[in-house]
Amino acid sequence: MTGPETSRRVALVTGGSGGIGRAVVDRLARDGYDVAVHYAGNEARAQEAVAAVRQQGGRALAVGGDVADEVAMGTLFDTVEQALGGIDVVVNTAGIMVLGPVVGFDLADLDRMHRTNIRGAFVVSQLAAARLRAGGALINFSTSVTRLQFPTYAAYVASKAAVEGLTLILARELRGRDVTVNAVAPGPTATPLFLDGKSEEEVGRLRSAAPLERLGQPDDVAEAVAFLAGPARWVNGQVLFVNGGIG
Repeated sequence: MTGPETSRRVALVTGGSGGIGRAVVDRLARDGYDVAVHYAGNEARAQEAVAAVRQQGGRALAVGGDVADEVAMGTLFDTVEQALGGIDVVVNTAGIMVLGPVVGFDLADLDRMHRTNIRGAFVVSQLAAARLRAGGALINFSTSVTRLQFPTYAAYVASKAAVEGLTLILARELRGRDVTVNAVAPGPTATPLFLDGKSEEEVGRLRSAAPLERLGQPDDVAEAVAFLAGPARWVNGQVLFVNGGIG
């Protein structure tokens, strides 16, 4: 679908209402993007992100929906295209993390997490592949723990390893489209998703693991996303590890 003409690039950020997603929204707005801020449950935070984009002179809107629901997300893509004129960049940060050892892991939690992290990534990637304009970029999210093998992360890492496989193959399938497909794999990053349920001792151990001896910040990850979204046209079909040198 088409909408109002615009010379500005347009980005859709899933999970854009908080954490890394919100940092990505702010960073792309500084680069001059109009931004659609997706949320799953917290519209108020999404509207705060929208207001911040508008303060920088950009157009923005909040769009809600379940990333794993292909009908809802198809409608969401329609809405963004109609409101902002098209979509050039999709950043798929939406995801959930449940930790626990394999033995005794609640399979209901496994199903819930994999529905969002695998099916959701697939639905969003499928729509992005069909809708992104030439010169566009799809950026999915993995995790550095696919390489670090921390205990209790098995179920989460299994979902993110699937996202990596999807990303690398889709990049090859879009030959001739002038659309790049990459994944960002953050290391330990100070977000509510990461910090939830961790003791000070655990956080301190992870903080000291990187040679830079700190946790990543959402802005650190957003810088990598901005690189892949804009100038990095020769980076395609890759997983970019953004983790301060850990592992």
